[in-house]
Amino acid sequence: MSTSSVSKGCFVFKPSAKKKKRLGLDDYFTDGCEGAENGQLRFRLCQDLWDKIKTDTEVLQDELNRRILDSLLDFTKKCSSFRHHGDWASQMRASEIPTAALVLGVNVPDHDMTFQSLSELLQQAVTPHVASVQAKECGALKHLMKRVLERLMDTVMAVGDDDDEEEECEQTNGQLHTNVHCSLSALCDWYSAKTKKSSSGTPGKKRSSLTLDEQQQPPVVIIFKDLEAFNPRVLQDFILICSRYVGRLPLVFIFGIATSPSTIQRMLPHSVSSLLCIELFQSLSCTQHLATVIDKLILSDHFPFKLNSKVLQVLISIFLYHDFSVRNFIKGVQLSLLEHFHSQPLSVLCCKKKEALLNVMQLSHHNLERVKQLPSFKRYVQKQEPQEQDRLLNDDTHLKEVCKKLMKDLHKYHKNYYPVLWCLHTLTSSLPRYPLGKQIRELHLICLEKSVWENEEYQSAFKLLKMLAKDELITLLQRCAEVLQRVKSKKMKNAVVQLEELLSKFKQLDTAAAETALVVEESITSPVKNLQKKTDLFQLQKTLLEMNESRRAKKLSPFEVLRNEALEFIDDLVKSHLSPPEAQTLSEVCYYSSSATVRRHLNATPRTCIQAALSSPFYYLQNESLKTEDGSVSNAAPDICITYKLHLECGRLINLYDWLEAYTTVVSAAEGNDSDSDHIGKVDDVKHARFIRAVSELEFLGFIKSTKQKTDHVARLTWGGC
Repeated sequence: MSTSSVSKGCFVFKPSAKKKKRLGLDDYFTDGCEGAENGQLRFRLCQDLWDKIKTDTEVLQDELNRRILDSLLDFTKKCSSFRHHGDWASQMRASEIPTAALVLGVNVPDHDMTFQSLSELLQQAVTPHVASVQAKECGALKHLMKRVLERLMDTVMAVGDDDDEEEECEQTNGQLHTNVHCSLSALCDWYSAKTKKSSSGTPGKKRSSLTLDEQQQPPVVIIFKDLEAFNPRVLQDFILICSRYVGRLPLVFIFGIATSPSTIQRMLPHSVSSLLCIELFQSLSCTQHLATVIDKLILSDHFPFKLNSKVLQVLISIFLYHDFSVRNFIKGVQLSLLEHFHSQPLSVLCCKKKEALLNVMQLSHHNLERVKQLPSFKRYVQKQEPQEQDRLLNDDTHLKEVCKKLMKDLHKYHKNYYPVLWCLHTLTSSLPRYPLGKQIRELHLICLEKSVWENEEYQSAFKLLKMLAKDELITLLQRCAEVLQRVKSKKMKNAVVQLEELLSKFKQLDTAAAETALVVEESITSPVKNLQKKTDLFQLQKTLLEMNESRRAKKLSPFEVLRNEALEFIDDLVKSHLSPPEAQTLSEVCYYSSSATVRRHLNATPRTCIQAALSSPFYYLQNESLKTEDGSVSNAAPDICITYKLHLECGRLINLYDWLEAYTTVVSAAEGNDSDSDHIGKVDDVKHARFIRAVSELEFLGFIKSTKQKTDHVARLTWGGC
């Protein structure tokens, strides 16, 4: 903006008041009918739950990895101490490179977290000299050497002319300033200078876990995160070079293995593997990790956010059939959390009990109307008297009070649901063939879908429980009592009291057991004695029928009576507290149910997306000239879309010349040439080049391939459209 003035001066131009405000993440939680307050509150609640899930799972993962990480720390300390012993065995081991083969399993996405924790623990407790490398950054020996030395020495390595450009980029970052030749002799010199400096520095400060000699010569640990992905030749050469410096440099290797320990023998010949002193370490399986995460995260009333059965099944199936990654499973839970708070305005009630009750009283009229539209609330209203229905639909103040009571009931339901679920799992998981599943998540999925007591497996489980001996049944009931004792709920406390009374009755049965056995034996044998006196066939048949009826109607023993009483108590407990969540009013505010959204985000189908883009380019390019109604591709579409559409009309083998002529005809029509013109369908150099590029792109995407059957043909690899 320019100004004109006779005298010189300063002029201030204020920005326009209509300037568009930049949207923040919390603005996306605000819908059109609610103010910014509702969106900000939902965003805050979502962020708090997100952070809590992330923190708790990281703590849980550290606890699960604690045993294997402690073993690796002890191994590293032990290897360091071997160099300071004078006996023959120690000297022999000192001439080899100590190597820990860490078998982590196929859940590769979770390995980064494990190696990060391992590196931090090693630096804190054993040695500051730790370097981690991956195969993708170590394609050649010089690259592997460069990465190792850079991460140990914290400096830039000179490896050759082809890396000058990369080194200049690293130097511009301001991290490092000196250039050192890339070799292990340089590392040895650096290590000697480093240890001399540390030994002459502050001798008063000692680590409690290491001796003075070990402090002065800490080991140099090199972690190979993905051993299978390394080039075997590169790895062999690196080990051979390191073995020559093992006397001057206390090296320790850690191999991260995803498949099997035999990978080391497959990648390294005996002449190389004999230079390593290998010790095997096995981590917990990924399924054990998942079971623990589900137990602590999903099957807990500490998190108000819940997943319904379909969403949980999608996440578990992706885990079992795709990557075995607990980390990705947690990401799926967090994605569901984000989608729930974004799509459900009533998610302001998905929080802890006190805050939820406070938010109920602050619901706006529009949100109260949303409450009335919930399917569970509609069912609740239909069960009320006509006068109460009128008040619920027309009186907002009364509706808030009722919603407050319903939210209390929902929190009580969750508080009692999980201990009873664990109690039922304790009883049924010890049975043969696991009628309700070996894992508690299987039982939880059954309870989420429908009333578990209506399931045939539930009936068969209780039939098997009625066949248990006294000692087995008492042990299981004691475990149930321990589970219920952890819950501070009136109903659960009453259940514990009744369960302890049943257990005390079981213990009083020992004295009366012998007398009951004699009575039962007499009642069974007395008809047999009478049967021996009968010789008539009619009387024999009659007596056998009477014996069968007497066995059916025989008096149960005290143990059987008490066992039936205990199982009836468990059955009543299940029917009282394990009803499906959909039966609870206002369950929609806590439960996320869009399994299709989760599957679409997490279980992507790239070929379907590519075919959709090639068949309907308008939805991606948003160009009106590409819009068609009959599903065909416009002749103004990109070349790859035209060639894709034409190749769908061909068979298994496609003649390239015929394909080119058809493509040229379509493109000429798009350029506006008259159908009777001589130029229509004529192949020129430009169209030929465009066609070749489009065919190459289709080959790169995997739709066609060259074939040896006919040199001027290509083979089609897919069938059908999108």
